[in-house]
Amino acid sequence: MKNMIKDAAILLVITLFSGLILGLVYEITKEPIAIAEEKAAKEAYAEVFPDALEFQEQEVVSKEDENWKAEWEKAGFEAVDIDNALIALDGNGNGLGYVLTVTSHEGYGGDITFTMGIGMDGTLNGISILSISETAGLGMKAEDVLKPQFAGKNVSVFTYTKTGAVSDSEIDAISGATITTNAVTTAVNGGLYYFQSQLGGGGNEAE
Repeated sequence: MKNMIKDAAILLVITLFSGLILGLVYEITKEPIAIAEEKAAKEAYAEVFPDALEFQEQEVVSKEDENWKAEWEKAGFEAVDIDNALIALDGNGNGLGYVLTVTSHEGYGGDITFTMGIGMDGTLNGISILSISETAGLGMKAEDVLKPQFAGKNVSVFTYTKTGAVSDSEIDAISGATITTNAVTTAVNGGLYYFQSQLGGGGNEAE
């Protein structure tokens, strides 16, 4: 019994000490991590909206709004989140469009998060991937294969194809990574849907 009590006490001390160390490490690294994440986000905003001089955060419609949640899911975006929205402004304070941060929960290796810039006329300036953990050599090609295909397109909905894109609304899938392609394409469509339904939308020139 004495040995059991002694072992339990030792285990308790080790657990408390480990918890203390983890807490200290968290406090030490919390601020640098937050600064790095903020810097990466600002660089992503500038990448998808290079003409903007300022970005102002906008309130995002919450999924706690039952009507919006039902509409969002009916549109097919139940696995997509709009994390934040910012209006892009020029030097005179005029709105140029919006930057959305979007997360897909359908990636093969986990969540995929990116920013997307949309002009007031509905033109998608492009996307900038913030976080992705797909299969090396396959889904991780999203940066090189998928990202360039969205830039400068003015369409309401994108689809992906395995046989070669023949229109602005078609995206060539990553070979061997259909899940990643679908996740990114659906999330981009979710961002466009949010823009069209909640931010005033824009006239689409090409379908």
